[in-house]
Order: sequence, then structure tokens, then C-alpha cells
Amino acid sequence: MSSNHLSRSEHLRALWPWLPLWTVLALLAIFAHGPMPMYSTRTLAVAWEMWSGHHWIVPYFNGAPYSHKVPLLFWLIHAGWFAFGVNDVWPRILEVGFGAAQLVLAATIARRLFPDRPWIAKATPWMLAALAYAFLFSLQIMYEVLLGVCVLSALLTLIPNARRVAPRWWLFGFWIGAGLLTKGPVMLLHIAFPWLLGPLWSDYARREKARWYGFGLLAIVGGLLMLGAWLWPALELGGHAYADKLLFKQTGGRVVDSFAHARPLWWYLQWLPVLLFPFAAWPRAWVAVASLRRPLLPGIRFLLSWLLPVLLGFSLISGKQLYYPLPEFGGAVMLIAAAVALLRERHPRLASTPWLGGWLMALGGVAFGVLLLVLPSLAGRPPFASHWMVDLAAYSRYFGVIYLLMSLLLLMRGRGELRRIAIGGLIGTFAANALFTLALWTPYDLRQASALFAQASAEGHATASVGYPEGQFTFRARLRTPVRQLHGQKSILAFAAQHPDGLVATYRQNDDLQPNDLRYALLVQPFRGDWLVLWKASTLAAMSSGETPPEPAQPTRLLPSPDYWRYRHARTH
Repeated sequence: MSSNHLSRSEHLRALWPWLPLWTVLALLAIFAHGPMPMYSTRTLAVAWEMWSGHHWIVPYFNGAPYSHKVPLLFWLIHAGWFAFGVNDVWPRILEVGFGAAQLVLAATIARRLFPDRPWIAKATPWMLAALAYAFLFSLQIMYEVLLGVCVLSALLTLIPNARRVAPRWWLFGFWIGAGLLTKGPVMLLHIAFPWLLGPLWSDYARREKARWYGFGLLAIVGGLLMLGAWLWPALELGGHAYADKLLFKQTGGRVVDSFAHARPLWWYLQWLPVLLFPFAAWPRAWVAVASLRRPLLPGIRFLLSWLLPVLLGFSLISGKQLYYPLPEFGGAVMLIAAAVALLRERHPRLASTPWLGGWLMALGGVAFGVLLLVLPSLAGRPPFASHWMVDLAAYSRYFGVIYLLMSLLLLMRGRGELRRIAIGGLIGTFAANALFTLALWTPYDLRQASALFAQASAEGHATASVGYPEGQFTFRARLRTPVRQLHGQKSILAFAAQHPDGLVATYRQNDDLQPNDLRYALLVQPFRGDWLVLWKASTLAAMSSGETPPEPAQPTRLLPSPDYWRYRHARTH
């Protein structure tokens, strides 16, 4: 058997069993329910408007150029639609593929950074696969998962392997360009510091500083040229307002004085335990990281040169979201894995004591499992009086048993502690998504509402929305005309005068649903924490003016059913 064949077989065996396990669970989870409003439905809406309007260069949203995002993810969605037709299956498979690619890339980077410690490369994908937030966010059709692939691929090109010491600068530039076309200039923040601080971790960078910085700069310029190849025609086609928003307001607004998602400087630090769960609940991980001492391994110096400046950079940026540092999650678990490996070498007793094992996560699993078991008896009473708790209680007992059994797995002793924590975390997150699907998906399921929008559009009637301009109906209804945004009674009356048979979506807060909504509206359903109410425009105008509209030809469609317990409160108003 040839050495190349043996090498390929070895690499394939290294993917077992974490890659098929994660992929199967991710596919089951992402197809357990439909695309999630608002993230996934908005992305699909933009992809659909580009597709249906033949806007192949400039993204469009609700009939206007969309300056918030660059087009690579939409192009990849379109590639699948060219092959298989327009559907929401391909975009979801695409997202799972991006997530799986991140696992493989993280394992490859770990193998190169720590060639003498193969356990780190084995542990890294298990840990990344188990991160609860990363798993759940990978179920969204969003940009950060693809951006993570671009970031990890770009960084991989800088790291030497057994056959090549010098970076592959043309690949570095290509992946920078792909990242810029995925999320814009923030790509440079993700990759700049491992390159700028190269002499701290790379022997090649120390020896060949001129080549390192010269070729690296050329690679960045090449990536910017890739972005420019799209940007030049996009600015011509999008117009002045689009150019102004794209070039100045989007990146500049979020960096200096965020118009959205403004947070304090320390905001990410308080959320680190959530982002790194379940390993945030593994005492051995924190002891291992705290015990790191100089001289640090080159691989650890690389990770610190990457993670710390990016965390500081995102903290200094005004606009913050939990998913912004998603491309760094692979590096974070790699650092934990490396620290644990060194703890095993330098402090064997700390590396084996059960007091630093998975008991804390097991304790949390027991508490959560017991809470789910008793929730049906507590739901409806403070502090469990919210409608979320009442709906959750219908299925909670079944899942309480799952979390109790998972806790027993975590309390087992002996070899394989990290893998038990990873499997427990992955199954626990998958179970949480399943519980959400069974008990809480109704407020996010817009199939019947979208069908009414599709019917109105097919009949030539205008559509409008009072609030929530997020494109949540656009893709599923295959709308080819914008949903008009209405603000206040005057705009409602004006719209109804022009389009009496038009369809209008309104939103009521939890306690504001009225008996007349249940009597005269076309459809009522829970929507996130509020209510979605669809109206014939003339009926809504009459209601807004204090008049009594004519009785509808058909009774109001009440979802999930007319007997749903939350309607009782509205009927007694």
C-alpha cells in the first residue's frame, strides 16, 4: 500500500466518530423545524429577492439595495438553487457543511500547531462540536459560520506543516478575499494579529521578516482586490444612497457609535461562560488555563496572538453581538485543550483528581432535569408564570429524564473525561433544541401566515406590515413585490384607501390582544413573545377608526388551535 494511501486512510480515521456524530445531529436539529425568524428568514429573503429580480451583484431586501451584507453567502445559496431549484433545504445543508468544515479545519490547525502532542488535535474537534452556543447558532442561515471557515482557512495557510515551512501567501489572500465577501472589513480583524505578531510564534517569520510582512501585505491587497472586483460594479448599480450606507455607515457606525447592538466595553467578558459552555463548567479546564506559564509553546503563542487581540478589538467596537467572535471559538477550545495537555504533563495529580472533573456540569444537569420534571406542577405560578414556561411544561418531563441520565454519564470516572463532557454537552444541546421544537416552535412557525401573503400576492393585492420589517414572509411566500412598512393610523388608513383588499400584518404585545382581534382578523398566532395578527386592510382601517367592520366571510384562523390556552385571556377582556 502506498504512503499516500496510508496517509489518506489515517486522516479519514481521524475524523471518526466526531464528524459523523456532529453532522447527523446538526442535520436532525436544523430540519426539525423551519427557518428561524428573524435571522434565517431574512437571509433567505435577501437571497430570494436577488434571485427573483436577477440582481446578481447587489443584494436586495424588500425592494431596495441591501447595504448590510456582502454577497458571497447569497451566491453560494444561488449555486444550489441553480442545481436543485429554489428551496430552503439547500441553504440548511450548506450551513451544516460550513459547521463540519470548521471542525475539520480546527483539528488540522491543532495538528500543525502541536505536532508532538496529538491528543490536542483529537480533543479540539470534540470540544468545538460540543459548544452549545456554537451548535445552536450553526442552525441559523447566517454569515458567521461561513466567515469562520474563511478565517480558519486563512490562518491555516500561515502555519507550517511537515512538508512546507513558508506560508502559502496566495491562499492566504484568497481566503481573506472570501471572508471580505462574506462579512466585509471585519474579516481583517479576525486574521490581522496572527500575521502582524508572526515573529512571536513563527520561526519563519523571525528569520524572514521582509518576506513575511511583504508577501503578507500583498496577500491582503489581493484579498481587498477580490472585494473590489465586486464593490466597483455594486456601487455603480446600487446608487449613491447604497454606496454611502455600505462604505461609511455600516462599518463606521458599528465601530465608533453603534446604531445597533451598542454594548459596554466589558460585555463579552460577562458572556464568556455562556459562549464556552459546557467547558466553562469544567473546573479542570480553568485550572489548566490558569496554570500556563512561560516559556509558552509556539502553538499557544499563536493562539494568544490571535484570541486576545481579537477579543480586545471586539470589546472596543461599539456594536456587539454574541455571534461576532464565532470564528474564534475553534481557537478558544484549542487553547483549553493545549492547557489540559500541558497540565497532564506537568501536574499529573491535578490532571487526574476527580475534584476537577465533570461534577459541576453533572450537578447542573441534575438541577435542570429536576426542574423539567417538576415544571408541570409549577407552570403558571410565579416565577414560572410566563407563557413560555406553560408551553414548555407540556413536554418537559420527558426531557428531564434525558438530562438526569446525561448527568450520570458525566459522573463516570476514568479515562475519556473530556469526550464524556463533549458527548454530554452535544446531546444536551441537541435535546434542548428538540424540546424547543416540540414545545415552543409555534410562535416562530409562519407557514400559514406566509400562505396568506402568497395568496394575496398571487391575487394582485398589496401587502403591508406595521412593525417588524424583517422579511419574515418574503421567501416562504415567494413575494415579488415589497411589503410596505406602515407607521401609525394615518398610514394604515391611506394604505386601506388605496388597497382595500390588501393584507396587513400587525403585532400585539402579550396582554394587548383583544376579543375583536379574534373576531375580525384573518389570522392570529403567537409570534415570538407577542402576537401576529393578519388583517384585510379595509377591516383594519375600520377598527383603527373605531368603527365596526362587517362580519368576515370566514371565522378567524387561530393558531395553533382555537382552544389554545392563551386565547382565554383575550376573550375575557
